[in-house]
Amino acid sequence: MDKNNAILTIHPGAGGTESQDWAQMLMRMYLRWAERHRFKTEIIDLLIGEEAGIKSATITIAGPYAYGFLKSEAGVHRLVRISPFDAGKRRHTSFSAVLVYPEVEEDIDIELREEDIKMDTFRASGAGGQHVNKTSSAVRLTHIPTGIIVTCQNERSQHKNRAIAMKVLKARLYDLKMKEQEKKMEEFVADKRDIAWGSQIRSYVLQPYRIVKDHRTNVETGNVDAVLDGEINMFIKAYLRMK
Repeated sequence: MDKNNAILTIHPGAGGTESQDWAQMLMRMYLRWAERHRFKTEIIDLLIGEEAGIKSATITIAGPYAYGFLKSEAGVHRLVRISPFDAGKRRHTSFSAVLVYPEVEEDIDIELREEDIKMDTFRASGAGGQHVNKTSSAVRLTHIPTGIIVTCQNERSQHKNRAIAMKVLKARLYDLKMKEQEKKMEEFVADKRDIAWGSQIRSYVLQPYRIVKDHRTNVETGNVDAVLDGEINMFIKAYLRMK
C-alpha cells in the first residue's frame, strides 16, 4: 500500500483548548509538508474548537507514495511550550494523536454490504456560506459490524460527501484487515503499539529550550520552526531506514 494516497486523521488529547491548538499546528505542518512535495490535499472533515484549534481533522493527501512516507507519522505527538492561553504564562504539555491509513483503490477486495452501513445526514457546520446550513448535505456513515464511524461535510452535495465517506470507510476497513493479518505475524506485533497517551513517538519542545526529537530513531533538530513549517523528511527517512 506504500505507493497509495494517504488519509490522515488528527485528534487532540485531553487538555481542551491547549491540545486543540496543538492539533491545528500539526494539521498545518502536514499540509505544508504535502505542499512542498506538490501533493494534492483535501480537508474532508474538520471540527473547529470553541476557543481555538480543532477537535478533529481528516485530510486526504494524494501523490506517489504518500502513504509510504506518512505511515511513519502515526502515533502520539507531544508539545511542550508556554501556553498562549494561560494568563500565568505557565508551561504546558499537550498531546495529539495522528492516524494514517492508505487510500484503498476501488477494486480492492473489501466486503462492504449496504445492509451493514447506517447513513445519517445532517447540516454541515463551519465556513461555506449560507448554502451549508440550508441543506442536510453532510454525511455520517456507521459500519455496524465494526462500529467504525466516518463523517464528511466538505462537499455541497450529499452524494459527493457519501462517496468520499465510503472511500475513507474502505480505507479504515482495509487498515483493520491489515492489522488482523499482522497480529498473526509475530515480527509485526512488537512494533505496532496502540496509540496511547504516554507512548509518544516525537516531542516538540518550545520552552525552556527548543528541540524536536523522534523517540524511535533519536533523530533531533533545534530548528523547531522549520519542522512546524513542514520540514519533517529527516524524521520520515530515519524511520524508514530503521524499518
